[in-house]
Amino acid sequence: MTGVFQHLKRGCIKNCILSAGIWLAASAALAQTNNLPVLGDSVSGVLTTQQEYELGREMLRSFRAQAETLEDPLMEEYITSLTYHLAANSQLLDHRLEFILVDSEQLNAFAAPGGIIGVNAGLFTYAETEGQFASVIAHELAHVSQRHYARRILEAQSSSITNIAGVLASILIIAAGGGDAGTAALGVTQTLSLENQLRFSRNNEQEADRVGIRTLYDAGFDPDAMAEMFENMMRMRTGSQRIPEFLSSHPLDENRVADSRNRANAMPQVENISNVEYLLMRQRALLLYNDDYEFAEQSLRRQLPQLNGAEADAAQYGIALAQLYSGQFVAATESMAPLLAKDPNRITYVVMEAEIASTAGNYDQALQILENHLDINPNNYPLSFSYAQTLEQAGRYREAVATLEDLSEQRPTDINIWYHLAELRGLTGDISGVHQARAEYFFGIGEFGRARDHLNLALAERNDSLTTARIRQRLEDIRRIGDRFYR
Repeated sequence: MTGVFQHLKRGCIKNCILSAGIWLAASAALAQTNNLPVLGDSVSGVLTTQQEYELGREMLRSFRAQAETLEDPLMEEYITSLTYHLAANSQLLDHRLEFILVDSEQLNAFAAPGGIIGVNAGLFTYAETEGQFASVIAHELAHVSQRHYARRILEAQSSSITNIAGVLASILIIAAGGGDAGTAALGVTQTLSLENQLRFSRNNEQEADRVGIRTLYDAGFDPDAMAEMFENMMRMRTGSQRIPEFLSSHPLDENRVADSRNRANAMPQVENISNVEYLLMRQRALLLYNDDYEFAEQSLRRQLPQLNGAEADAAQYGIALAQLYSGQFVAATESMAPLLAKDPNRITYVVMEAEIASTAGNYDQALQILENHLDINPNNYPLSFSYAQTLEQAGRYREAVATLEDLSEQRPTDINIWYHLAELRGLTGDISGVHQARAEYFFGIGEFGRARDHLNLALAERNDSLTTARIRQRLEDIRRIGDRFYR
């Protein structure tokens, strides 16, 4: 179940030229299919919200094929919950959102047409507070709600159709932190031109700041957090650290920082309350990009006496996490004990408790922990995914398949679930099921031809009539979507 499929799962940035072509074809196809008005009409006339949605899903598929995504259900669930909360308090009208967690320690986040929200895991390490983290997402949501991307497509159209593909391909390159690879792929001259197009206008940025700050405040966060985050970025730019990727597409100067500070000061004061869940996710990210676990543990132990409340709990969790990663299972269990005694139903703690047990080989104990909490929180994504992983480790492949199949119905566009399903179905001897799962995986990264190939291989297996009908319908669905974007 590995080999070529495993290689394809780990995407690379070098296919950015292909993405440019995909975007060009997609834009042209939508223009033909929907009889877009001539230039000079309003933004909505050139690109409707439904067209933005469809283009966004195509970008999502293209992006997944190129960028290294991170499989961390706890972080994914946190980002999803936070973003929906912000969206509910924003000017965004279409809340059909989808999320990408990028495996990069760079400070970056992006939003794309149609409600695609991407966050680098590294953002957790640079945002010291939840408000700072939320301010970046609120700013990106504002770009979407104010339809800045659609305006940029209109501007690109006014010069040449190829610029549409270039602008959107540039978003992929920079969002993935692959500027150097993008330069090599697209050529130096073209890339310099595209980087200029990628930059939002001063008016766009000011509008996103203004709308984002209001979203922060309405969502219950300190609006001053945006200025704090901007100041952090400014210090990084003037210091020895690498310039944040975020600033490549969002130029920042002292005037913007001062303006955001003034806007925040004009609003009623909001009390800063540390959210332990954010701080726990931050510890996960910090340890993800620092594999000196002994140093991390000792550093957190030195800090712990000066901390209290949520900060102390997060440090204690970080100690346990460092111990788990370094194979100190007994010590990790002891470190988690006071946290579990204090908050026994916090899912992040429960998943950690189960992970310690399963990594130590105590699969029955881990499964019992997860089953107890799935009774309380049925269909919870982090709990269910951890349960499936533990079943796989215990050699209970059919049960793991059943768990992931349930998850795939809740999260049909999650390519990680389809990837694992293909692997597990192979271990159970379900060859038709392997090909069906692989087809969904390849569809999720825009490889429509490979998806159809696997569905045809699935058809060649011995299937019942219902399964055969379902495969044929899926083939037709993929053909129709492919024709819409690539004909």
